[in-house]
Amino acid sequence: MVTIEIDGKQYEAQEGRTILEVARSNQIHIPTLCFHPALKPSGSCKLCAVEVIGKTGKAVTMLSCILKVKDGMQIKTTGPLVTRARRNAFRRLIAMAPQSKRLRQMAAEENIDLGAPADGCIRCRLCIRVCKEIVGAGALKMARRDGQSLVVPVAGRCLGCGTCATLCPTHVIKITDVDGTRTISIRDEVIGRQPLKKCEGCGKWYATASFADLIEQRTAEHPHLKEHHAYCPTCAKLFSDRLEVIKKQATKQQMILR
Repeated sequence: MVTIEIDGKQYEAQEGRTILEVARSNQIHIPTLCFHPALKPSGSCKLCAVEVIGKTGKAVTMLSCILKVKDGMQIKTTGPLVTRARRNAFRRLIAMAPQSKRLRQMAAEENIDLGAPADGCIRCRLCIRVCKEIVGAGALKMARRDGQSLVVPVAGRCLGCGTCATLCPTHVIKITDVDGTRTISIRDEVIGRQPLKKCEGCGKWYATASFADLIEQRTAEHPHLKEHHAYCPTCAKLFSDRLEVIKKQATKQQMILR
């Protein structure tokens, strides 16, 4: 048996054991991701760094999962050196797994700030501007949440037109049409959910009733040169092309009769 010191307290440990094993057996917290008791330690995640007094008497950080105990060893599991080493480890890991909720939770528990989580949004504000300036709905805005600037929905404003998703350069805004209902969302947050209109020609769900009503209101003062219909763009073009062919055929027929 050897005697070591961890955070100012002395503990007895069997030779050959690691600092991490001794710490865990004495309920001393050291974060780690890559360690498993059934496998040989690899030191891959580097989160288990601790402060050790080296041979020169200078404090250094070492990985507790592979550091074997020695008699008289002095260990610190907290402090500026440890925090710096773990911050660097967390930042390296989050760069490889930016969507990892577990990494961010662990970092928060260690009081380490990893900055704003990656969500696919580059804050270009194209979605906000087009919704306000062109569509006129104003269904999106910038807001501060947990110290971050995010694009968030304004409740009850979305018309379900999908213009924001079409313009989004990183495609973080999604459109999902299921069972006659359109849902538009950013990240895991719903911007709007609207019922869809069905095309009288092909039966395809093609636009939301709310957006169709907006178009009707905006064009109310203009003379309607075409008959009202409920066709999707494809069918509308198809029927329009057919009508042009019929008109041309009728004109030719009239000329022949003359």
